[in-house]
Amino acid sequence: MFRRKAGQTWTQLLGLEHDVKAATPSESKNTSSKSNGIAQNGNGNGVTPNYHDSRYSTRALLLRYLQCSVFITSAAPFGFAALSYITYPAMVLGKSCKLVPVMIMNVLLYRRRFAPHKYLVVAMVTLGITMFMGFGKEKPSKAKDNGNSNGELTMLTQLIGITYLLINLAIDGATNSTQDEIFARHKVTGQQMMFWINLFCTVLTSLISVLPLPYIPVLHPSHSRTELEGALEFIRIHPSVISPLVQFAITGALGQLFIFETLQHFGSLTLVYVSSVLSRSVLY
Repeated sequence: MFRRKAGQTWTQLLGLEHDVKAATPSESKNTSSKSNGIAQNGNGNGVTPNYHDSRYSTRALLLRYLQCSVFITSAAPFGFAALSYITYPAMVLGKSCKLVPVMIMNVLLYRRRFAPHKYLVVAMVTLGITMFMGFGKEKPSKAKDNGNSNGELTMLTQLIGITYLLINLAIDGATNSTQDEIFARHKVTGQQMMFWINLFCTVLTSLISVLPLPYIPVLHPSHSRTELEGALEFIRIHPSVISPLVQFAITGALGQLFIFETLQHFGSLTLVYVSSVLSRSVLY
């Protein structure tokens, strides 16, 4: 609203209408042949996009946003569930290897090619983080008593946690690769993507929190009440949590501005690499 230019329609402001005249052939060629400066679409080959094609339509764009929102909404419960079965350092280690599923999903879902040195960088970063984290001693998770009499996590417990973590990483990789695909096919900005994905996520999570869904492991573990009732009850018992929640919401919103700008200009691989480095500095 505050960035609306004179003569700009609301659909253009929200990124739902392509200004075809503004997209010159050379600009369109660069957009299709190179996604965010890191990856090349195997089906693009430098061909100028036809914005009247259904693949570049508003409906296709909104479906991509919805797809990302579904991925994000379904990935979070698996990440939280994993912490009940594995240690936090193991969780951080798994998240540090997110570069691998992001690259794999880009290749599998959208046939996106990367420069040879990108594969080498991903392999070296993942190996380096794994070795770095491997020298530390882990303490059993306190979220749930899943260990033996010595306080150590059993093999079965760790296997369950690793399974949840792998599902979370796979869905995260699909999310980032889809975001790269949106920037490659549509002329949208990071703020526009942030708006639509958060809007769809809000709608999805609101529906999930108020609907009386049956018991679903991980996704809806509550037996007799809705997620909203459980959340409100927790806040009633622990009112001091309100202030941290507000701080988390504000800092998260501000952080997303930089996250989506990085996605737009540098791509998901660069974003995940920076996130991995930052998470290591916070942990140590």
